[in-house]
Amino acid sequence: MKMLGVKTLLLVLILSVMLASMVTEAASGNKVKRVKPHKPVKPVQELLTCKSRRSKCFMKRIKCPVECPKVKPKNPKDKACFLDCYSPKCEAVCKSRKPNCNGPGAACYDPRFIGGDGIVFYFHGKSNEHFTLISDSDLQINARFIGLRPEGRTRDYTWIQALGLKFGHHDFTLEATKAEKWDDNVDHLKLTHDGTELYIPEGDSSEWSSTKGDIQVERTSTTNSLTITIHDLAEISVNVIPVSEGDSKIHNYQIPSNDSFAHLEVQFRFFGLSSNVEGILGRTYRPDFENPAKPGVAMPVVGGDDKYKASSLLATDCALCVFSPDGTKDEHDSLMMEYGMLDCKGGGNGITCKK
Repeated sequence: MKMLGVKTLLLVLILSVMLASMVTEAASGNKVKRVKPHKPVKPVQELLTCKSRRSKCFMKRIKCPVECPKVKPKNPKDKACFLDCYSPKCEAVCKSRKPNCNGPGAACYDPRFIGGDGIVFYFHGKSNEHFTLISDSDLQINARFIGLRPEGRTRDYTWIQALGLKFGHHDFTLEATKAEKWDDNVDHLKLTHDGTELYIPEGDSSEWSSTKGDIQVERTSTTNSLTITIHDLAEISVNVIPVSEGDSKIHNYQIPSNDSFAHLEVQFRFFGLSSNVEGILGRTYRPDFENPAKPGVAMPVVGGDDKYKASSLLATDCALCVFSPDGTKDEHDSLMMEYGMLDCKGGGNGITCKK
């Protein structure tokens, strides 16, 4: 009995020591450790330079804003640093790398344009036909329209499916390929340069440039979005999208089940158009142009089918086309558009733009 009492006493002592040790460890674990906060890492702001002699900012070194320190951010949804070499301010700004359908130079939806004068207008055209958007002495841009006409309609519903660009003696085309069922993860862009099909690997910031460097193409997302830059002439942001079921129901498009009507959202920026520029969009950049579209009207439609119809995607034969690659452009006549920096607010027909 004495031995049993001793063993019991020893067991109680061991358990007491273990319990005390556990309490001590728990108490030490609950102690608040004061750690000095890390100093925020300031992002490295890239320095940009305008290399065009036609720019007022020629060879000036401009720092990107802290809000968008990189020209090519790792996250494609982040705004990028952009240096407008043709702005009198000579400053870098933050902007989206995809088309802004509510900004100047936009061509989106059933096609709704925002002209160089900041006025919203619609141009319907016809399905499976080509129309000239821009025609200047050194730049021609045509668009191919696709569409459909439900029973009882007097005109086609249309969207821009492809663009044909001519600059100097070179040409470039891009088109949205047909998709029965839309999938964001599948690329629907087809590109050609001087008649040769281009392959640009999928992935954000994947690039291609011509041998002479007069045209560059950069993907701005993994698939279906890119920016085309034609040196000293234009920058074109493009996005491929389908006509959604929601839009089809709202507007009664009656989109068939076997075609998503993949089309382009586009935003143009031009550098040094002449005062004689023509085209559905081009004429709105002329200083003497009086836009027939009435501000405030729900769908201000402008005509011009007969004046700007072209025979093909790369044709320069519209009635008012002025493309002449062998001609000499009067540099003093260049408008050096500041319209690319218009401040546009609102949506739909309520958009207003100010310089």
